[in-house]
Amino acid sequence: MAPSPPSSADADFLSDAYARLRQTVADRDDGTLPLPAALAHAVSALPRAAPPPGHDNSADDDDDDADTDPPLPGLAGLGRAATLDHLLSDIVPGLNSQALSPRYYGFVTGGALPIAEAADNIVSALDQNVQVHLPAHSASTAVEDAALRMLVSLLGLGDPSVWPGRTITTGATASNILGLACGREAVIAARLVERDSDVTVADDGLLAACQAAGVSAIQILTSMGHSSLSKAASVVGLGHRAVREMRRSEEEPWRLDLDAVERELADGEGRGVASMVVVSAGEVNTGRFALNALDMPKLRSLADRYGAWIHVDGAFGIFARALPKTDEFLSLRANVAGLELADSITVDGHKLLNVPYDTGFFLTRNASVLAQVFSNPNAAYLSPPPTSSSAAHINSPLNIGLENSRRFRALPVYAVLLSEGRDGMALILARMVRLARAVAAFVRDSRDYEWLPDEGASLESTHMVVLFRAKDERLNEVLVERINETRRMYVSGTQWKGMKAVRLAVGSWRVDVERDGEVVRGLLEGVVKGWRG
Repeated sequence: MAPSPPSSADADFLSDAYARLRQTVADRDDGTLPLPAALAHAVSALPRAAPPPGHDNSADDDDDDADTDPPLPGLAGLGRAATLDHLLSDIVPGLNSQALSPRYYGFVTGGALPIAEAADNIVSALDQNVQVHLPAHSASTAVEDAALRMLVSLLGLGDPSVWPGRTITTGATASNILGLACGREAVIAARLVERDSDVTVADDGLLAACQAAGVSAIQILTSMGHSSLSKAASVVGLGHRAVREMRRSEEEPWRLDLDAVERELADGEGRGVASMVVVSAGEVNTGRFALNALDMPKLRSLADRYGAWIHVDGAFGIFARALPKTDEFLSLRANVAGLELADSITVDGHKLLNVPYDTGFFLTRNASVLAQVFSNPNAAYLSPPPTSSSAAHINSPLNIGLENSRRFRALPVYAVLLSEGRDGMALILARMVRLARAVAAFVRDSRDYEWLPDEGASLESTHMVVLFRAKDERLNEVLVERINETRRMYVSGTQWKGMKAVRLAVGSWRVDVERDGEVVRGLLEGVVKGWRG
């Protein structure tokens, strides 16, 4: 179908809107948080809710909290010019600058590379439906397939054909749901084969399949798993308590105890318990890794022996596999070696790959299980027409993922990988690690701060997360707030062994090791001086 181009007025409006947005953000300083006044103004500028029809406000005259807001002005129709003025003048100043600042270190959040931003604007402009593979009508699914194959190559996971089950998700939470759903199907199916049963979880439900397979429970063995893992366990019907911690020690709680895993697998087999093992790469507070190159082959052998499924939550840590192959990063690369032996893998794009929110990836060796769990039956209008053999290998995304509708998230991913290439991404990732190590070295040598965890800490083990606290307990209670209120950088608060701590996560392509390292050191020293003063 021939496109209908926008009118000149529409084109002029969009061009002006984007130019004004760029000017608005260019006029801001490099702060990562809005000033309190701008934040309060943004909230106060929002439309207020009207009272319900027939509500008598007179009964609330003496109540200071009475709902006397006027009707929502936006529903009267402001027009696009006035609405744009409102967005740029009132709302934008109340938003943080995470994509614009090299010193936004919260929540393991990347920025958006310029080529990714440009691609994302194309996505919005053309608004593709990418859920059905229509090779005669759109190249979107072919682009997505290419982007995923390029990702597999970037991460050194072998030939993309080894990971035929691959799709794009909203992020690590959705990918972990896919991983546990596939694992649940696979470990039960292995027991059903032994009983010559044609029951499946996808067709007959979890309860019926477990009964037919003689499975009394499904356990998820991990070490310091991310909170999204527990959420995923609940969503797929296993429950939060199915997640069991197998920590090697209190000194290294992020390490997975393979001896304990082996005991649980053996014991579970005798009790009718099916198992999944989730490997954290890396742990969200420390950035440390559950296993190393010597551990993964042993875990693979155990999983094969006991019919377990191995899932890797590699949201940000798996990108250590894309670091330069030099001695500088040897330790990190060793900690993520062997992950290609897993059955499924979670990856986040809107973290270290620096594509816009929200973008995640799911990879599995078992494409048939993925399709069995997520096929979208009984919708003839969503069935693709017959395709040529060259295009037949691409599945409609709606049959291998959660959504029937989603954005063309693959285009920014494709653009970044094509633009930067393997060497370009390696250099971006190396800058992140070097800045994190510079901050860790400062904290380690400081009289005022304590680098966490203190057991076995080394700069070589630092990926892109730095965990620390103030030695002054009173300052430590308010340290996150004191850092963030400077507006020169932003960090997340967390807890480590029952105490408040700061988590600084370097994730933006904009980082400059020397410049930003100096700013961070000066700011942390200034926070202490200000506290004492």
